[in-house]
Amino acid sequence: MSVFTAAADQSVCTPLPVLGRDVTVPLVTGGEVAYAALDYAASAPALQRVWDDVAAYAPYYGSVHRGAGYLSQLSTDLFENARRTVAEFLDCRPADQVVFTRSTTDSLNLLARAIPAGCQVFVFETEHHASLLPWQNARVTYLDAPRTPRQAVETLERALAGRDPHGPALVCVTGASNVTGELWPVRELAAAAHAHGARIVLDAAQLAPHHPVSVTDLDVDWVAFSGHKLYAPFGTGVLAGRADWLQEAEPYLAGGGASRKVTRREDGGVAVEWHRTAARHEAGSPNVIGAYAVASACKALTEAGWDTLVAREQHLVRTVRAGLAEVPGVRVLSLFGDDAPRVGVISFVVEGWNSSHFAAALSAEYGIGVRDGLFCAHPLVRTLLGSDPQTQGECGAPEAAPGEKSLNAIRVSFGAGTPDEHVERFVDAVRELVTDGAKWQYRTEDGRCVPAV
Repeated sequence: MSVFTAAADQSVCTPLPVLGRDVTVPLVTGGEVAYAALDYAASAPALQRVWDDVAAYAPYYGSVHRGAGYLSQLSTDLFENARRTVAEFLDCRPADQVVFTRSTTDSLNLLARAIPAGCQVFVFETEHHASLLPWQNARVTYLDAPRTPRQAVETLERALAGRDPHGPALVCVTGASNVTGELWPVRELAAAAHAHGARIVLDAAQLAPHHPVSVTDLDVDWVAFSGHKLYAPFGTGVLAGRADWLQEAEPYLAGGGASRKVTRREDGGVAVEWHRTAARHEAGSPNVIGAYAVASACKALTEAGWDTLVAREQHLVRTVRAGLAEVPGVRVLSLFGDDAPRVGVISFVVEGWNSSHFAAALSAEYGIGVRDGLFCAHPLVRTLLGSDPQTQGECGAPEAAPGEKSLNAIRVSFGAGTPDEHVERFVDAVRELVTDGAKWQYRTEDGRCVPAV
């Protein structure tokens, strides 16, 4: 049920140039090593192409939409062209709107503010908090974690069959898990939602950097993603999709840009006519450079060719999974099983190791950056670890000291800019740590495991 099948030879695609590829970091054991950035699922390094495009534009930066000067007009054209580029990247329908936000979290909170009164929302417990938590003012049905893609569709169909058929409904689902990397059956879930009169929003934060996303082909109503995971810095996100709920909702922020006309009323108050375009939810001076960076990343990935990008990433996935499978005591976390299609996001635990301790050793002794914790997906990680739902845990590091058990996992993630050497060094480091132990002593400081001085 993958949204994309790669068939190209990975050998024809080299890693895309990214910032930081030549950065060296010190090791506690002495010397320096090239930094292996394997935390793409949190924030991917910026593509060199994106950085160069932004640097070329920076001297021409100006305020958009309301300036008569040349630089303002140039920046306005650039900003609106960026909107069109994103729409093309997502294969949006002609009437869809593209709204620039701060992040995926911001996008989904915007949509949560725009849903009609009485809307019932259906969301799996497996979601990232960005798509699990924004619906607090709606009637929310939380669905248990499925163990197969088919079970996901069947679970949603049963839940939707029992809803009020006359009221609005919305399904929120991830495209690729930020914990396991597994691809979800988005097209089938969208069909189930529409068959029961519901709409669907796709959290593509972990999907869009790794696979092409077609709003039209997947038949989703909205899609949200973040620029900082798509190799574009500067804190910009996107919400793209159907215009009607967005046009009818009160503006996400009230202020200049969102308002089309403001007049004084006879009673002394103020009357406002809001825009019905994307500007309705983009009040204030927008992040023009951020929007341009996202558009640049969209172009760069498209021009690089999804077939070769996906094929090469799958080569890296196989390398990591095969390497971890050979290390005793390592358990890779999965909902759908070993054969499930996935992107370059893999979480695991190591028997006898506190996850924060293991991640700290990878960094301090090998120059490898990974993530440890619950990855802002607490219910999912607890389910995968088989823990009590009430057990305390944090999004970041645990309070447990080195060697103590912790309700956390280790996540390695990579993408278009990752060289083979980084994942090979990671696999070797995992094997060496499990076999020989850490070379250094570690202690807990402010909730994090750090090298003891």
